[in-house]
Amino acid sequence: MNETIRKFGYPDTLIREYQHWVVLLRPQQVTLGSLVLASKEPARQFHEVSERGFTELKSAVTHIEQALVQLARHQKLNYLMLMMVDPDVHFHVIPRYQQPARFDEVAFTDHGWPGPPALTRFTETDAATNAAITARLKAHWPSA
Repeated sequence: MNETIRKFGYPDTLIREYQHWVVLLRPQQVTLGSLVLASKEPARQFHEVSERGFTELKSAVTHIEQALVQLARHQKLNYLMLMMVDPDVHFHVIPRYQQPARFDEVAFTDHGWPGPPALTRFTETDAATNAAITARLKAHWPSA
């Protein structure tokens, strides 16, 4: 796995692994269900992703959207490809909520609503909460 995937907690944060992509729970939950969709290929620019990788991206995005809507009903879903700090091709997937979303006893506020996501403001979660969110998403993940 590449440096970016490891930085976002692989394998502990792994929700689903595809041939060319991984879906990880973002350790810092900007909003409930914030994810990282990262290419496993040695690609530092989007055009370097293989044709097979691009084809598989469709399935990964479809599965992400189906699972996230089961976790909590978001109003919008943002895919951010920033790659300013972490160089490998990846997206931050940020569900957007007009009102705080709840997971068990934790309320997750979307501090950027209705504007761009506030990536530096997130809900503090512990390892147990992140593991529970990961497990819930895995349970809702569509079969391949």
